[in-house]
Amino acid sequence: MSKIVAIDFGGKRCGIAETDSLQIIASGLTTVETKNLQDFMIEYLQKEDVECMVVGEPRRLNDEMSAIEKSIEPFINFIKKRFPKLKIEREDERFTSKMAMESMIAGGVKKMKRRDKALVDKVSATLILQSYMERMG
Repeated sequence: MSKIVAIDFGGKRCGIAETDSLQIIASGLTTVETKNLQDFMIEYLQKEDVECMVVGEPRRLNDEMSAIEKSIEPFINFIKKRFPKLKIEREDERFTSKMAMESMIAGGVKKMKRRDKALVDKVSATLILQSYMERMG
């Protein structure tokens, strides 16, 4: 089997998570500055066996898309052109940042470490990936 990779797309940085090759475990991989995301994903997708990329879908409580969606669409189109065989899915990411913070508190992560926005983004990407995996069951 191939990996699934997930992206929590942000204005400044993007959290990246991946599954193992058996698609059993979702793990935080890294955080990348948004301006470097295309280059990072090209390199990653060329060296890893990935069958699907899940990109967080930023919706508001009223179900409208948030403003960052205008930046996500060109990124997805860029990846589709470079990797036409790669399946790209979207996953609702409402509350993932809040859930990431709660899971870090529950896991005993110290307050100073929780202020690390990059860590929150990486955990959020992992939650997006876990949500997708559960939905696909």
